[in-house]
Amino acid sequence: MKRKAGTLRSGFTTGAAAAAAARAALQLLLNKRVPAQVEITFLTGETRRIAVHQCRLVAPGKARCTVIKDAGDDPDVTHGAEIGAMVTLEPRSAMHRIRITGGIGVGVVTKPGLDIPPGSAAITSGPVDMITNSINAVLDTDPTDAGIHVEVFVPQGELLAKNTLNARLGILGGLSILGTTGIVRPMSHDAYAATIEKAMDVARAAKLTRLVLTTGRRSERFAQNRWPAYAEEAFIQIGDFFQTALAAAAARGFSSATLAVFFGKAVKMAQNIPHTHAAKSELTLAALARWTLEHTGNADLAARIAAANTARHAFNPLKEAAPAVIARVADETRRCAEGFSDNRIRVRCVIFDYDGTTAVDTQPDCG
Repeated sequence: MKRKAGTLRSGFTTGAAAAAAARAALQLLLNKRVPAQVEITFLTGETRRIAVHQCRLVAPGKARCTVIKDAGDDPDVTHGAEIGAMVTLEPRSAMHRIRITGGIGVGVVTKPGLDIPPGSAAITSGPVDMITNSINAVLDTDPTDAGIHVEVFVPQGELLAKNTLNARLGILGGLSILGTTGIVRPMSHDAYAATIEKAMDVARAAKLTRLVLTTGRRSERFAQNRWPAYAEEAFIQIGDFFQTALAAAAARGFSSATLAVFFGKAVKMAQNIPHTHAAKSELTLAALARWTLEHTGNADLAARIAAANTARHAFNPLKEAAPAVIARVADETRRCAEGFSDNRIRVRCVIFDYDGTTAVDTQPDCG
């Protein structure tokens, strides 16, 4: 079926990949045929046929199968990764007909605050349900009295995990097996928001009261250099999710937060834009030019700011001729952030110069 021009292709999660691998392995054990593909039912009720990458018997009653994770058009570190399941027929337990564990390349939870207890494999409830449903679908047509042990593994999981925030969340030794529905929607806002919320849950479980919110790795690195004594869990990358992050922090009872950002993002935040990626540059620069005129009375400088390509390009002229405008941006950002928290969080705004030095700080005496 052809896609409409301009539409983005959906993919499937690591959890769906694990479920497909588990189904393939059990089918091989019970009907003695290597499946070329298997049908998976997502937790939305939708179905999809997923190709089996490798599938073989390892020993009597034990099979190992893998699939290749397809994230569709979503930029994902696990796109193209091999996800597998080792399925073993074992004596049936009165408590657990189906037992799901993590193997090589699947991380282990080491910190409280997630919905998985410390010491457990980082396989969230959605994948557990999908794997269980997939196993039961096979047992409906090929019954057995045996118990089923599914060991999920990711051959390159430990290496891939270095490009994620898993260590920050206390997930060590590999990837987490994720997915609330099994489907990857391109540029999924829900997935990113969930990552922010999980990071805050970990910070809350660590009994932290203050967060440092950054928009990416570079601003976070500068923030960590600025506040080296702060716990690692306090630093949370919020991307473009300005409103979502402040609302999530307020809902979890945090009393204060520092926004440590670059000028370009701050200019958008200062205009009460809830999701900063969507903001049109020409509109944000028009506001910045208006503030420049208000603070300086310099029409020529205001015109230069309005004509700048980006807020970053406007930063140096303002730093040299009108630092009060940068301070205004910081204060407006602080005010808007507190508004998104329903004024439940005291917010400090620090705007970094692009070399990592501090251009402005709304609470300069706070360290």
